[in-house]
Amino acid sequence: MRTPICDMLGIDFPLFAFSHCRDVVAAVSKAGGFGVFGATNGHVTPEQLKIELDWIDAHVDGKPYGLDIAVPENMANREAAGQTSRTLEAMIPEGHKRFVRELLERHGVNPNMPVAADEDHEIGHFFDTARRMVEEGLRHPIRLFVNALGKPPEFMVEACHAQGVLVGALVGSAGHTLRQLEAGVDVIVAQGTEAAAHCGEVSTMVLVPEVVKTVEAVRKVPVLAAGGIATGQQMAAAMMMGADGAWTGSVWLPTMESEQSDPLRERLIEARSRDTIRSRAMTGKFARQLKSAWNEAWAAPGAPDPLPMPFQHLLTDRAFQQIEKSVAGGNDKARALLTQGTGQAIGLVDSVKSARTVVQDFMVEFADAIERMETLMKANEMA
Repeated sequence: MRTPICDMLGIDFPLFAFSHCRDVVAAVSKAGGFGVFGATNGHVTPEQLKIELDWIDAHVDGKPYGLDIAVPENMANREAAGQTSRTLEAMIPEGHKRFVRELLERHGVNPNMPVAADEDHEIGHFFDTARRMVEEGLRHPIRLFVNALGKPPEFMVEACHAQGVLVGALVGSAGHTLRQLEAGVDVIVAQGTEAAAHCGEVSTMVLVPEVVKTVEAVRKVPVLAAGGIATGQQMAAAMMMGADGAWTGSVWLPTMESEQSDPLRERLIEARSRDTIRSRAMTGKFARQLKSAWNEAWAAPGAPDPLPMPFQHLLTDRAFQQIEKSVAGGNDKARALLTQGTGQAIGLVDSVKSARTVVQDFMVEFADAIERMETLMKANEMA
């Protein structure tokens, strides 16, 4: 199945795979889909981005891929210069730090355990660092550059278009879509509430046709369906509603190439669709994640309100690294705290597969769904 976006990007099958893991990105692109490297968690520096993209360039066999960064449209002081994890952590209220320390200690995790997050680093959500992220990304053969949290900044759109690179953005409503079109975005990702991490409240089944109708009335651009999609049948259904392809994320989390720890991979495989929740406990913005003792604690009476982005993420990033390190060291009590940005589609994933196999499964299931629809149509014609 080829749609216009396949020709725009030079791909065989309009299956988009968002992943923080470079191995997944390369494997999906080589298998005929389109891998998108997610440098969206704020602590990927321009220098680290170069390392990751250099690796993908060397392992993707010349196949096209994309890059996703997060420059939040609604974040205070995003134009402030020189912000690092150290300067921002100094602004976090002591009560929030104490709350996290006590939560870790109740689960046998040493809150003073050294982890990578202790190192001072730039924050990619701020304009000064984001500009360098864009510059670095465009030194590589990126075919699609996506902003994850609202309207992309003007400098991003201008730089990408100057090099002939398509700009994409995620939306959760028709209103969001209009604003993205006005900003010059070339590809719209209609992300329903079923999706992992940051998402809105409208379901994918409702959102996709709403967004398709909007772009057809204003400026026709490709629309990708996102949220709850983990099979080729669901992809076919989304395209029946007018989508040009599927944007997926959760289905890649437990794959062989993913960087997930074994305990977290086990949790993902065991999880059902009702085992996720939208919570501000991870990043400060509502994000869908695995239910755990972490988000339960932040929702309990007497708990402090989660901090706005990027402060909440600074708290959780360090704590999550300590939790995983403690679990790896044999602390089973800490397993209850394990969580991950995960969509409801995780309930459809029940085994560990290679990313290539997942792409092939999508292709077979998609073809089966189309064949079934064609059979039904022929049967009706004969009736």
